Amino acid sequence: MYIVDLTFDCYQDTTLEAAEQAIVRLVNALRFNGQIIGEEFPTTLKDGFFITRVMCPEEDALHPLNHSPFVKFSLDKLNEAGLLQPKVKVIGQDIHSNGSDSCTSPSSYILYTTYLHTCSPLYCGDDFMPVPLYKVPAVANGDFKALLKWQEDWQACDQIQINGATRCEFAAIKELADVDSDLFRRGMDLSKRIRFLTKKPVYYYLYRVGGLSKEQELSRKCPKCNGDWRLAEPWFGLFDFRCDDCELISNISWDFQ
Repeated sequence: MYIVDLTFDCYQDTTLEAAEQAIVRLVNALRFNGQIIGEEFPTTLKDGFFITRVMCPEEDALHPLNHSPFVKFSLDKLNEAGLLQPKVKVIGQDIHSNGSDSCTSPSSYILYTTYLHTCSPLYCGDDFMPVPLYKVPAVANGDFKALLKWQEDWQACDQIQINGATRCEFAAIKELADVDSDLFRRGMDLSKRIRFLTKKPVYYYLYRVGGLSKEQELSRKCPKCNGDWRLAEPWFGLFDFRCDDCELISNISWDFQ
C-alpha cells in the first residue's frame, strides 16, 4: 500500500466545522469505494490549508477513473465549504503493509480477512493478493460499505476469540465458523452479489478451531452439502478444504496444526 497526502486549499473564507465536514464526507466516500484503506485519517491545519494522510492500495488508486458517484458528489461538495479539490501527493510505499493484486482478470475470488488485516477483504484466487475494491463492480448502493462493515464485524469477532478473555469468545467463534450464523449469512449474500456481478466464483472462508482429533478433522465434510471437500494439497498453503459447489473454503482446525 501507499502513503498519500491530500492537500485541501481554501479559496474563500470558511469555518473549521464546514471544512471538517466536507473532508470527512470525501474521506468516507473514498474509503467505501476501496480507494483508501483503514479507519483513522489524521488531518492537520497549516498556513490556511488542510492535509489529510491516507493509505491507498495502489499508487494510482485516487485517479478520477476510479471514482464512484458518491466520491464525485463529495468532491463537488468541497466547493460549498470553500475548499478546492485536493492535491494528491504520493509519499511512498508502506513497507509494513500488504501489496495489491495485479491480475487483469482473476479466475476467481476469495472473501477472507483476519483481525490483523487492513487491506481489502476480497482476494484474487490466482495469487492470493488483496484486490482493490474499485476494480470490481460495486456491491450495493454504488459502493462497498456493506462489504467493509461485514469485514469490521468479522475482524471484531476474530479479535475477541483470539484474546479468549471473556465468554464472548464462544459466540464469536460461532459467528466465524458456523454456516447458520448471521455473519456467515451476510458474507455469503455479499459473495453471491460479487459472483453475479463479476461472473466469477467467489469462495467464502469458514474459520475452523476445536474438534476432537486431527484424523476427525481430515475427514470433515462440507457443512453445506455434506460432500467431500478435502484438497490433496492446501490451497495457497492455508486452505485445506474447498467445495466448488457451495464455494466454501476452510482449514484443518488450528488446534491440530
